[in-house]
Amino acid sequence: MNIRTATIEDSQDITAVESRCFPAAEAASESDFKKRLTVYPNHFWLLEDDGKLVGFVNGMVTNESILRDEMFKDANLHNENGQWQMIFGVNTVPEYRRKGYAEKIINKVIYDAKEQGRMGLVLTCKEKLLHYYAKFGFKNEGISESTHGGVIWYDMRLTF
Repeated sequence: MNIRTATIEDSQDITAVESRCFPAAEAASESDFKKRLTVYPNHFWLLEDDGKLVGFVNGMVTNESILRDEMFKDANLHNENGQWQMIFGVNTVPEYRRKGYAEKIINKVIYDAKEQGRMGLVLTCKEKLLHYYAKFGFKNEGISESTHGGVIWYDMRLTF
């Protein structure tokens, strides 16, 4: 298993994994990923098994303390010197789930954010995943204002 950052050439593989992990209404498009990869490729953490992409985490950096829906579409809201690492998605293909791979990527994102001097990480998740992110130290800040994909999200924050 290897974790690395992404390049624009990874956009098809990233999109394929995303489409297996999220419903169509929630999944980012290849166009969205290309925009993100053009602006902040070093904020994609890809987990590979024998050269095959099996999971990834991505998200922009900002001084804003809340993950807003606009951030998913507008890569130019990224601020490399921002205080907060946003997490847009934690993706693991189904056959690799429940083996600790997402945990490896999340721990790498946490480590990198600390090394970069960030204040912490912010994500939104569905109610069924609150306990999962809590084990990393994320605190539930309640129901999010996000309407992304037409579902109820919860704001989660890990402050260093």
